[in-house]
Amino acid sequence: MSPSKKLALSLTAAAGALASAGAAHAQAFYLQEQAARAAGRAFSGEAADTGAASLWWNPAAIGGQERAEATVSASVILPKGKVNDRNSLIRRPGGTFAPVGGDATSEDPINNGVLPSGAVAVPLTDRIAVGLAVTSPYSFTTDYNGDSWARYSADRTYLRTFDIQPSVGVAVTDWLRVGGAANIEHAEASLTNALPNLSAALPDGSQKLAGGGWDVGWSAGFQMHNDWATVGVSYKSAIKHNLKGDLTVSGLLGPLAANNREINGVDASFYTPAQVIVGGRFRVTPALTLNAQTIRYTWEKFDAIRLGAPVNAALPENYRSTWSYAGGLDYAVSPRLTLRGGVQRALTPTRDGERDARVPDANRWNYALGASFDVTPSFSLDLAGNYVDFADTTIDRTTAAYAGTAAQTPVLVNGTLTDARALVFSAGGRVRF
Repeated sequence: MSPSKKLALSLTAAAGALASAGAAHAQAFYLQEQAARAAGRAFSGEAADTGAASLWWNPAAIGGQERAEATVSASVILPKGKVNDRNSLIRRPGGTFAPVGGDATSEDPINNGVLPSGAVAVPLTDRIAVGLAVTSPYSFTTDYNGDSWARYSADRTYLRTFDIQPSVGVAVTDWLRVGGAANIEHAEASLTNALPNLSAALPDGSQKLAGGGWDVGWSAGFQMHNDWATVGVSYKSAIKHNLKGDLTVSGLLGPLAANNREINGVDASFYTPAQVIVGGRFRVTPALTLNAQTIRYTWEKFDAIRLGAPVNAALPENYRSTWSYAGGLDYAVSPRLTLRGGVQRALTPTRDGERDARVPDANRWNYALGASFDVTPSFSLDLAGNYVDFADTTIDRTTAAYAGTAAQTPVLVNGTLTDARALVFSAGGRVRF
């Protein structure tokens, strides 16, 4: 077997982290905190709302806009949780299954973070407007201690995506708005994880995979308006990400030492999911508006991570397509002050038996409160707070280092995610000019 093929078989398990940055706050590694106004009602009416703050969810939101508008938001994300060992086992060549060892509880492996976003919309005529949104929809960092029980499947993972969305919205009639956009995304990722040497008495080796690249998707949508209701429908396409980077292996000893090397120009590809978004806003009284939204995520597109030459391997991911559901309200206390709140339920695309420590994801509830205050006729301040409660779940994906070779070393992962939750605080401003 060639050295490149051996390397492919031993490193496949690490490749998945190119697209997996730990549990986020919408589903899997997707972050939805793209506007503070939306966060305040648990993202329950964005496809049907208007203005630059809703541009990420529906480019039709700016059709027929009368004034130019800009919005900037930032969300501070503070996750907590424990990833626990429940007798995970490893079998080195010639031996029997033995405990994987290491720290049996990894607390708070997902790093705190700040997620910025912004958008601007400018009317060209009384019916046509153009806009630009800049977001970071798939971004996070997970960091396990070097002696964690999860070290063979996850050590440190870093993922950042930057989405630039030029958009156009058109008010076709007084009641119908349509819009379209391109989604130009840059993704960059790096990860490390441990590799077992042939003897438990030897220190672990390590590997690092890092890369980046630019790719393009698209969005389209429409909104229907009358005096008391707005319904919005939009579609955000899946995006195939193509990353080029480097793979470094070090610290392997004895017969495995030949695999210590650096390979430049490794290609990797994976898909992030399409979203089908349906939202509605319903004015019950002059002060009270009810919101609802559901999203279908085609996570089945994230079926595998594929590595090109010289590795030529694939890692099955087998995510499933899932849904999120949200309801909320806006209540105008006065002409200048609006209070809002909402609840969202989101289902994880990860499957039992295939969930690893890189993406310790679970079904979750998101509870939100928020407010907007018109500081001046042209400037509004948005504030929001969210509490995200994750269900306890299993970490149970079996892996094998050096699969298919005489050095094959299976790792039977048996762990749990417990006490997982997150606080998210968002603030933003909207300027009309």
